[in-house]
Amino acid sequence: MLIFEEIKPIKEYLNRLRKEGKSIGLVPTMGALHAGHISLIEASSKENDLTVCSIFVNPTQFNEASDLKNYPRTPEKDIDLLKEANCSVLFMPKVEEIYPATATTSLNFGHLETLMEGAFRAGHFKGVGLIVSKLFHIISPNKAYFGQKDLQQFAIIRQLVQDLDFDVNLICAPIVREANGLAMSSRNLRLSEEERKQAATYYQALAQAAQRLQNGEEYSLVKEFVHNFVAQKSLLRLEYFEMVNKNTLQALSTFEKGNTALCIAGFAGPIRLIDNIIV
Repeated sequence: MLIFEEIKPIKEYLNRLRKEGKSIGLVPTMGALHAGHISLIEASSKENDLTVCSIFVNPTQFNEASDLKNYPRTPEKDIDLLKEANCSVLFMPKVEEIYPATATTSLNFGHLETLMEGAFRAGHFKGVGLIVSKLFHIISPNKAYFGQKDLQQFAIIRQLVQDLDFDVNLICAPIVREANGLAMSSRNLRLSEEERKQAATYYQALAQAAQRLQNGEEYSLVKEFVHNFVAQKSLLRLEYFEMVNKNTLQALSTFEKGNTALCIAGFAGPIRLIDNIIV
C-alpha cells in the first residue's frame, strides 16, 4: 500500500494510472477505522482496479472545538487494517495541506442542511461538502463509497454531485453493526462499557418502531413509544427520532413501505450517536 501525505504526488500517481485505463474507487474516512470502513474498502476493491482510502479529520465539519479535539485518532492501527484489507493507496494529509489558508467558500444544500443533523449541527454539512469536493478533485474517483449510517450525509453528497456535475458514481453501503446491534462508529471508541451497552437501545428503538409501523400503528404513537423507550436508560438522551422519505429526507406523516427511513440521534453519556433503518 502506498501512502501519500501531499496532494501533488498523489494526483500525479493517479493520473498515470488513469491514463492506463485503471478505475479508481475512493473511500473517504476520518480514521479510527472499524469493520464498517473495511466493508467499504472491500466493496471498492471488488469493483475497481485500485482503491484509495483517505484519512482526514476535517476541522470545517465540526461545530464544537471539543468534539474535534477529542475525535479518536488511531493512525498506526488504521494503516495495519488497510494493509490487511489490501487497500491500494492511503491519502493521509495534514490540515495545512488541505487548508493552506482559511477556506471562505460556502456551499448551501437547501432544506437538506436544515433538518435532523443540520438542525442540531449548524454548518456541519457545509464542511462535509467542502472536504468531499476537495477529495473528488484530488482523487477523481470513478466510484466513491459511503456508509448508510450517515444517510443524510449521503443525500448531501448526492446533491453535491448533481449540482456540480462531478463525474463519480456514488455507492451507499449497508450499516455494519456490533453484536448488540449498535451501529459501528469511530465515536464508539469513546464509549464506556455501560454506555456502549445502553447505546444499543437506539437500534432496538428503531427496530421496534419499524415493526409497529408495519403493523399499522400511527406514527405519533410510535414516536411517543421511542421517546419513552429511550428515556428508560439513565445514560441516554434522545435528540430526535424522525420518519422521512429515504431519498429526499422530507418528513413523512404516514408510513410508506419500502420508501421510509427511520432516523435517530442521541447521546450515550457525552458521546453523540446516530443511526437509521430503511423500512
